[in-house]
Amino acid sequence: MFEGKNDKMNEIIDEMGDDHISGSAKNPLREDAFELSEQDKIELIRKDFSHILHTLGMDLTDDSLKGTPLRVAKMFVKEIFGGLNPERKPELSTFDNNYKYGEMLVEKNITVYSTCEHHLLPIVGKAHVAYISKGRVIGLSKMNRIVEYYAKRPQVQERLNMQIVQALQEALGTDDVACIIDAKHLCVNSRGVNDTASSTVTSEFGGRFKEDSIKRELLDYIQLDTKFE
Repeated sequence: MFEGKNDKMNEIIDEMGDDHISGSAKNPLREDAFELSEQDKIELIRKDFSHILHTLGMDLTDDSLKGTPLRVAKMFVKEIFGGLNPERKPELSTFDNNYKYGEMLVEKNITVYSTCEHHLLPIVGKAHVAYISKGRVIGLSKMNRIVEYYAKRPQVQERLNMQIVQALQEALGTDDVACIIDAKHLCVNSRGVNDTASSTVTSEFGGRFKEDSIKRELLDYIQLDTKFE
């Protein structure tokens, strides 16, 4: 009954390939996304993943596998997709720019571990985040934490850029925020075309960072060789 529909859907998905289709800077969450507790979600995912492994022919009575469904469920809810829970969003405390620093501040080489929402495979790379103060500054570690929070979701890299920039713009009260991400997508590197050398670079520039001279300055900072021995 559903075979024809499923074949057509598979054709559409194959044609889309790895195209990054997203209509919003928000992750596509249902309205009832948070009605279940984390523990309820873990139990449901445990059962679902047990069924997946069973379907693949794995012996879940084996000592090496019998704990895998629960481990995966906990990892999904509390770790790699923990950023879906708004309660985990870091508090972005800001402070008066009492020392009147008026140049850009760049936090570069922030580690990104995310997950491609198309194949649920890792995205691994670096984010470079910058802002120009309009009276408020933020702790350096908060910039790392906001990258980590939005990365811990099924993601599209372009959306991740936008979410990081918008969160910092709101916290700092300025449009002058930018984010560049350079990352490897294992959905490209380890399957499909199997291109292990390629990486994906995306950016989001707000306010003054849209100006060519400011953008160029940011790119020059990112390329600085900051090695410490």
